[in-house]
Amino acid sequence: MKLLPLALIGALLATPAAALESLSKEKYINDRLIAARIADRIRRTCPTIDGRILYAYGEARKLKTYARNKGYSNAQIDAFLDSKDDKTRIYAVAEDYLKRKGARPGDPQSFCAIGRQEIANKTIIGSLLVAK
Repeated sequence: MKLLPLALIGALLATPAAALESLSKEKYINDRLIAARIADRIRRTCPTIDGRILYAYGEARKLKTYARNKGYSNAQIDAFLDSKDDKTRIYAVAEDYLKRKGARPGDPQSFCAIGRQEIANKTIIGSLLVAK
C-alpha cells in the first residue's frame, strides 16, 4: 500500500509535458503571433509605417522563453513554428482582423489607418510598429 502513493507521485512528476495543451491552443502565444503577423502586414503595405524589427525580435525571444518555461521543449516549439497548418491558421485570423478593421486590398492607406490606430491605442500590434 505504501508503494501506491509513491508510484502516483512518480507518474505525475514524470509526465508534465503530457499535460500540456497543444501550442496551437495556447492563447497567449497564439495571440502574440497573430499580432506579429498583423503588424508585419501593416508595415509591408503601408508606406508611412515601419516595423520595430529589433523590438519584435526581442519579443519573439521572450515568447520562446515563455513557452519553454511552460514546459514545451525546443522541438515542440520548432515543430509548431514550422507547421504549415498553424501558419495558415494564424495568417487567416490576422487577415480576418485586418478586414474587420477596414483594410482593403490595393489600398495602402486603409492599412496605414489601422496601423496608426494600433499605435495610438498602444496595443501589442501597435508596439511592433512605428510611424515614419
